[in-house]
Amino acid sequence: MNCCRQLIFLFITLFTGSALLAQTPLFSFATDVSFQRNFKKGQQYWAVGQTIQGQLNFTPKDGLYFWASYYSDGQFSDRLIATAKLPATVPQQIGYINNVQMRFKQLSTGWKKYLKGNCSTEEGFNIYGYAGFGLVLGRVINSHSATIDTTVYYVPVRNGKANFKRLTLDLGLGWEVPMGGGIYIYAEGRTWIPASSYPSKYLFVNKNAPMMGMFNAGLRILFD
Repeated sequence: MNCCRQLIFLFITLFTGSALLAQTPLFSFATDVSFQRNFKKGQQYWAVGQTIQGQLNFTPKDGLYFWASYYSDGQFSDRLIATAKLPATVPQQIGYINNVQMRFKQLSTGWKKYLKGNCSTEEGFNIYGYAGFGLVLGRVINSHSATIDTTVYYVPVRNGKANFKRLTLDLGLGWEVPMGGGIYIYAEGRTWIPASSYPSKYLFVNKNAPMMGMFNAGLRILFD
């Protein structure tokens, strides 16, 4: 808890300090296409999506970002075993396949720091990093390959559809080049690191999940 308070205090200090130094904040709008990979064992899949982002630079090198991302369904399967609740039940175990569709939306806000160049450079290229906190909104649909009587058997995950949430620590590293007229093309890598765990009976893997990596490419427009 003390560690979280220190991080929040540091974030507020950086935010207010940069804001006081700035003369006129610069606003940017960005949008991109995203390729997403869930690296968590037992949930591995690919998906595509889009991010819409606003950025407010209080200095040429430092600013606040806010983005909203959404992705297509990812698909994977798990081989699972349902076990009998009573010793007299025959059979004692039923093997089956759980076919899964999983989809994520995410809201994130945090700090963007230019390591090379700045938000309004007109030549060369920029290198920057992200650090922030996010809220992941997940949806999962499970479809069992066998019909299992849950009054007789314990099942590792429930059949059907459910929603779940995760808090995340969001990190990213990017590269961009100016195209003129306040337009920039960028490419970046991002990751969502789970910062909370709310177990769901519809997820076979709950611990430290999802573990996401994204590659994004898009366009940023700077408004003077």
